[in-house]
Amino acid sequence: MYLGFDVGTQGIRAILTSLDEGKIVASESVSFGRDFALYMSPGGFLPNKNVLIRHADPLMWLDGLDLVLKRLASSGADMASVRSISGSAQQHGTVYLNESFGKALAELNRDKRLSENISCSLSRSTSPIWMDHSTSDECAMLLAEFGSEVRTRTGSAPTERFAGPQIMKFARTEAAKYEETAHVHLVSSFLCSVLSGANAPVDFGDGAGMNLLNLETLQWDADIVEFTAKNLTGKLPEAVPGSTIAGRLSPYFTKYGLKADLPVIVWTGDNPSSLIGCGAFNPGSCIISLGTSDVVSAAMSEYAPPQDSGGNVFGNPAGGYMGISCFTNGSSARNKAFEELEVGFDFADNEACLTTVPGNNGKLMLPYYFAESTPPVDKPGVVRNYDPTSATRAENVRALFESQAVTMRLHSKWLSEGFESLRITGGASRSAGFRQIIANVFQAHVLISENPDTAALGAALRACEGAGDADFSELTEVFCKPDCTVEPDRATAPVYDAMLEKYEVFEKSGN
Repeated sequence: MYLGFDVGTQGIRAILTSLDEGKIVASESVSFGRDFALYMSPGGFLPNKNVLIRHADPLMWLDGLDLVLKRLASSGADMASVRSISGSAQQHGTVYLNESFGKALAELNRDKRLSENISCSLSRSTSPIWMDHSTSDECAMLLAEFGSEVRTRTGSAPTERFAGPQIMKFARTEAAKYEETAHVHLVSSFLCSVLSGANAPVDFGDGAGMNLLNLETLQWDADIVEFTAKNLTGKLPEAVPGSTIAGRLSPYFTKYGLKADLPVIVWTGDNPSSLIGCGAFNPGSCIISLGTSDVVSAAMSEYAPPQDSGGNVFGNPAGGYMGISCFTNGSSARNKAFEELEVGFDFADNEACLTTVPGNNGKLMLPYYFAESTPPVDKPGVVRNYDPTSATRAENVRALFESQAVTMRLHSKWLSEGFESLRITGGASRSAGFRQIIANVFQAHVLISENPDTAALGAALRACEGAGDADFSELTEVFCKPDCTVEPDRATAPVYDAMLEKYEVFEKSGN
């Protein structure tokens, strides 16, 4: 059996897969808001009056790791049969640790919680996460120094949520604490280190989300790294391929029934992991992940810098590269809009999408309930081309769904001018109305994954592949079969082609 974790914004999912049985045999989760009220992070991040600042407490992730393993062991799962472990985590977040971190990892006390073992090793008590947009000044500095070379070398333009600008801000504004910092980890490499009992590397997939990794050489870019912060090179983990064994499981975790010295495969980011979990690791497939943020991604055989301002290129855990466009206002915006309209997905699916017409008589919105990544929008603010008070609740819901689908199509054109099929995953993939709109907007077959937790599944599949027990083609055939297919309504093609052109103009004029 193989154990995979996904540490997301709002919680942790852990799953056990059995290659012999060809299925997921156990699954448990933790909700940061529900299970850890003490951290005052109902949405997975700490409150801040400045809407551009979004940090989380890294000790919360450690408590979550302990709890999800405890639940998995208590469920009766055969933990002793686990052969290898891997994981994924929300991308871009950074954890800052002092010189004592290595010793703390090597001496984890199983009678204490992980958070108790590690707390004294933090040189910064909070971690900026992917929702943070407070580094515009640092991005401007990178752009002024390197221009388009940042995008050419690292696969992304200077981006507020990325680790590089976040590290630069920390070094500039809290110089003394930066000096105390011996190790800067991504969330993925931090948690991989904890499992391994030693400082772990970062994989090319997650490491690319930093504005620091040169994607042509697959090494830290010396010029950009040195400009970002003094002596940063020595604080960063090694960047390695996604199949690398990062280390062996710390004896600490034997209290959950796991065997010590199991291989721990290097962790990756949630988006690269979903590429594996959806079975889309080869070029030609496209994934739309409908999570807290919405993400459109596809494998690439060769490296080429993104052509869209909001596009990013990361490493593919299976080898090669992947392109993504990330939209911050995904389920976070859907939840906010539903709250305002006092509706839910039942209303959206059974009334809004059935009683309104494709195209919604031209009603469009820019659903920037939060600062947006694609296109870059620093200040939240919803913009509509109509009066929402004069529209029905159903029309307002369709305006949201269609606008989200159209912006995804608009900003994924650099990946491909058209996809024959899309694999949709994430919580909102369960919405029959929304996935039909996506099929119609893209004019593509939509395949719904059996398992919505594709990042955690991808981690378990990577654990199996990294241990040498099966290759990704075999694993995809067994674990990544679609649950159902949604066909596009071909009659709506002219409606959405026209909407795409109209939306592009509206987007440019509205932000």
